[in-house]
Amino acid sequence: MPTPIATGPSTGAHGARRRVLVINPNTSESVTALVLHHCRLAHPDLDWQGATSRLGAAYISSEAAYALAAHAVLETYADHADGHDAVLIACFGDPGLLALREIAPVPVIGLAQASMEIARKQGRFAVVTGGRAWEPMLHRFARLHQLDAALVGIHTVELTGAQIAAAPDAALDALHGAAMRGVHDGAASIVLGGAGLGGLASRLQGRVPVPVHDNVLLAAQVVADALQVNGKPSAVVRSGPATPLVGVGPALTRLMADPG
Repeated sequence: MPTPIATGPSTGAHGARRRVLVINPNTSESVTALVLHHCRLAHPDLDWQGATSRLGAAYISSEAAYALAAHAVLETYADHADGHDAVLIACFGDPGLLALREIAPVPVIGLAQASMEIARKQGRFAVVTGGRAWEPMLHRFARLHQLDAALVGIHTVELTGAQIAAAPDAALDALHGAAMRGVHDGAASIVLGGAGLGGLASRLQGRVPVPVHDNVLLAAQVVADALQVNGKPSAVVRSGPATPLVGVGPALTRLMADPG
């Protein structure tokens, strides 16, 4: 079972804070805590609650780990679905994003899509993140979501997101160098991507001549905006009857059979 991290009051009664489920597809509790910390600072009016996956990698840095994470996102949501008004997928790459949107009756936001959408509005942008494997994966993600026209490059550093989160001071020079490569390519802004990189954009901003976006803060703002606009989400749209499942957790099996 995923591990929930409790916050303030629950929803249901009129006037209570809206509840946001932050799903960390990584199995690192410290990353969940980091994302929750920045979301709560940015939007204390929302009740941010976290759930850390028990399935998959400590920090996603490969295609195989990414594939496992999509399953983990669905299982984690199914185990914690009741009573939440929105979901934030706390991984820059948004594993399971479209699948969860199919079955969740609430807004589902991903770090990568939210950040890239906002950066695109400022013109051409580059992404800086940890882990070499993310470069082709994020290029594919941008093409899938039709964000690639404004994307000038994905610039990675050798350190993984987990390593950066564990020792952020030691990573700043490498991240700065990657950001400047993006500026050299013509980026009008830089997206600092990765759940473990939350909070570092402000520390780089004084060294980079274009805006540096914090992916966690941008996604948290998109969640807040969605909750203001969206009272109740639209119904789930299916192409046909739910397909029988084998070997899937009971909560997810029930949810996919009848998403409500």
